[in-house]
Amino acid sequence: MTLPDKCPCTSGKSFADCCGPFLDGKALPPTAEALMRSRYSAFATGNIDYLEESLMPGTRGDFDRAAVGEWSKSSEWTGLQVRHVEAGGAGDEEGYVEFVALFRQEGTDRVHHETGHFGRKDGRWYYVDGTMGMRPRTVVKIGRNDPCTCGSGKKYKKCCGAAA
Repeated sequence: MTLPDKCPCTSGKSFADCCGPFLDGKALPPTAEALMRSRYSAFATGNIDYLEESLMPGTRGDFDRAAVGEWSKSSEWTGLQVRHVEAGGAGDEEGYVEFVALFRQEGTDRVHHETGHFGRKDGRWYYVDGTMGMRPRTVVKIGRNDPCTCGSGKKYKKCCGAAA
């Protein structure tokens, strides 16, 4: 397969400056989102080895190379939308990335909407598992007398909550 000029992950960067080094094994994705984007690019470019290698060790037992390869090959990967990222940064051990992978299969436009769970082991990010659709989010109600979430040390009502 000919490698693309623009990165399939829709970052707007060239493949060589985005996911290419990850798929070539020359660099490791620094965040959960970067790993998720590189996995999408691996589907788009048919890099099944990378898809398997980027699974958390211990979860690879049910990886079906033939099925994944057929899905990758029989699909035209048309875009990626990152909807929400929770944790998964440089100082985190796990993170969640909600995304929508767009592809065309047998002339029909299709959507894969997932919230991927990513974990870090020995300094490297891996895909752990995913749930279809959105991951439920929790909202914490801030009381007027609670410390302000901006970190000022003031009470919420005397800081960011003053205008509310």
